[in-house]
Amino acid sequence: MILSRILTCAALGLALASCGGGGERDISGARQVLPTIGSSGGALSNVQAKKLFGVKSGPSRQSSAAFGSYAKGCMAGGAQLPETGPTWQAMRLSRNRNWAHPETIDFVKKLSAFAATQPGWEGLYVGDMSQPRGGPMLTGHRSHQIGLDADIWMLPPKSLNLSQKQRENISSISMRKSRGAYVNSSWTAAHHNILKAAAKDPRTARIFVFPGAKVQMCADENGDRSWLNKIRPWYGHHYHFHVRLKCPKGASGCVNQSPPHAGDGCADARKWQRDILNPPPPKPKDPNAKPKPPRRELLLADLPAQCKAVLEN
Repeated sequence: MILSRILTCAALGLALASCGGGGERDISGARQVLPTIGSSGGALSNVQAKKLFGVKSGPSRQSSAAFGSYAKGCMAGGAQLPETGPTWQAMRLSRNRNWAHPETIDFVKKLSAFAATQPGWEGLYVGDMSQPRGGPMLTGHRSHQIGLDADIWMLPPKSLNLSQKQRENISSISMRKSRGAYVNSSWTAAHHNILKAAAKDPRTARIFVFPGAKVQMCADENGDRSWLNKIRPWYGHHYHFHVRLKCPKGASGCVNQSPPHAGDGCADARKWQRDILNPPPPKPKDPNAKPKPPRRELLLADLPAQCKAVLEN
């Protein structure tokens, strides 16, 4: 039965819902077959995992660790990004998603310090990271489950003393024009520099941003272009960019996404741009094709075996 469950899980396509949508594979990471909780979760095995992890208000009493993959996993011993720091503010505090692996917390703090050196930026507004114990969320993201993803707002912070109410009501700004084929007039050299600094951190695996931003960055970069490889065009991502870190060194049970293809990826981004401006004709529908079943919600049984202890401790 457990083997059957594992094979079923391997067949699922995991997409990011509120953080872009569509085109599942790149945003969610590689599909993995891992030892799962299966029936060892007892009566909770067949409960939707988001209903269990989404109500936990604090981290597990364990050493920090990421278990599973970005869209099917959990986080032990999560660390909390303080609501306000010298160069950042965590936004939408009511969601309680300012938790992450300590490596991610350190990354965000350092990136915010760099952002504060840019003209017109006091630091960073930090959007969703993870829940206190990671895992599937009650609403929104399919990824962000192992504490190694963070959404950074495109809005340059002018103030770092926003109240909790203000953080709930303020919105980021869109950078896109022509449905994402181009950047708009709000895009600045500072956006380029902050994304570049994020990509050049050796801990970074990928950064998701709308296609027009990648095209613009390819056009503007005159120096070392190797970091552009990590800037990945993806649907949405024009109000924020999404940073994904690699599994920490020596982490056991954490599954890395396959690295991007070699090269700077600029030709790929320009193809996205052309397809936005001149969409290719839709592929003919197969009249005999069976309709795809709706995506099934992850159950506790589907998660990596280590997530049972994360939930219980």
